[in-house]
Amino acid sequence: MQMSNRISAFQCSPIRRLVPYSREAEEKGTHVIHLNIGQPDIKTPKEALDAIHNYDQDIIEYGRSEGEVGVRRGLVKYYKKYGIEVDEDDIMITTGGSEAIQFIFMTLCDPYDEFIIPEPYYTNVATFANIAMVTLRPVTSSPDNNFALPSIEEFEKKINKKTMGILLCSPNNPTGHVYTRGELKALLELCKKYDIFLVVDEVYREFCYDGKTFTSVLSFPEYSDRIICIDSFSKRFSMCGARVGAIVTHNREVLDSALKLAQARLCPPAVEQVAAEAALTAPDEYVENVRAEYEKRRNVLISHMQKIPGVRCSLPKGAFYFVADLPVDDAEKFDIFMLRDFSYKGCTVMFAPADGFYVTEGLGKTEARFAYVLNEDELVMAAKCLEEGLKAYRRDVMGIKE
Repeated sequence: MQMSNRISAFQCSPIRRLVPYSREAEEKGTHVIHLNIGQPDIKTPKEALDAIHNYDQDIIEYGRSEGEVGVRRGLVKYYKKYGIEVDEDDIMITTGGSEAIQFIFMTLCDPYDEFIIPEPYYTNVATFANIAMVTLRPVTSSPDNNFALPSIEEFEKKINKKTMGILLCSPNNPTGHVYTRGELKALLELCKKYDIFLVVDEVYREFCYDGKTFTSVLSFPEYSDRIICIDSFSKRFSMCGARVGAIVTHNREVLDSALKLAQARLCPPAVEQVAAEAALTAPDEYVENVRAEYEKRRNVLISHMQKIPGVRCSLPKGAFYFVADLPVDDAEKFDIFMLRDFSYKGCTVMFAPADGFYVTEGLGKTEARFAYVLNEDELVMAAKCLEEGLKAYRRDVMGIKE
């Protein structure tokens, strides 16, 4: 039977599309080290788990379409720690950060309107854009300067009458770049000049390294009418499966319009919001300890991968990902080889081929995104597997004798 042209145009997620190969490897008894997905092995805060265990309602009822008051008030207090002044009516709770991005595209854009986005970018944004019939216009960043923001002139070249906004992720998934106050200010001036929005996905806000300071887009009140922040509980509190996110903006028209979509899906998950509200009461040490742990893991994996001949790694300053250029002809073919045809001491590695993180055709073919979300022993073994796997792939598949 014929599927829709819409769905036929969607790409399969480069983060998950090779899962059948990993399952086959695991069924054969191979231990697959999953660096393809940002699923931390760090425990969810006890406060959140206790809230679930102690949930005592007789009926799990529909909640408010905009999210429960307790979660939104909890976020108000949370943002205040960062010197950000919002109130509960500036916040809409969504079913994960993914729904938040989807709602924003649907709220701001008509079919064939455009959003500018630095690439490489979080690959699932392409699907959200396709659903909304929004065209993504890429501005390409480079590993030569650790994927810093391209020049403002490059952004301005992409703006036309169909441009509705610019979408960033800071700290960035997949590159780990943390956008500076100056970079955000320059983009906001550009957005003001052309009367468009700046949307920033800040779900990795706490995870900045080497003393790097995070600047929230919400800390520019003079541009508040065109600022939209995307947030989520998934990474901060290791609650990826809870699917609780948020849209935060002072622009009432944006939230009132997005509420129409929120009402159509009725409400965000009820029990998970109870857990999210409780997670916000976890001691500050919880997040700081998690941040310190990720910085250690980053240092371990980067230091080992930099020793592998031919591998070039960017140095992430935030989030828990980095992009590496591999000495192969095709990163996806190498990924499949690692899962289907290779193991080292009973282990192999799964990563995310990076071509799906680019809008521009042909970019990222030899690059891969790695998520350093596992313990140090796993990361050390992953690097060794990659080193040995590269030797085998280059010899047996590429025919290179070294």
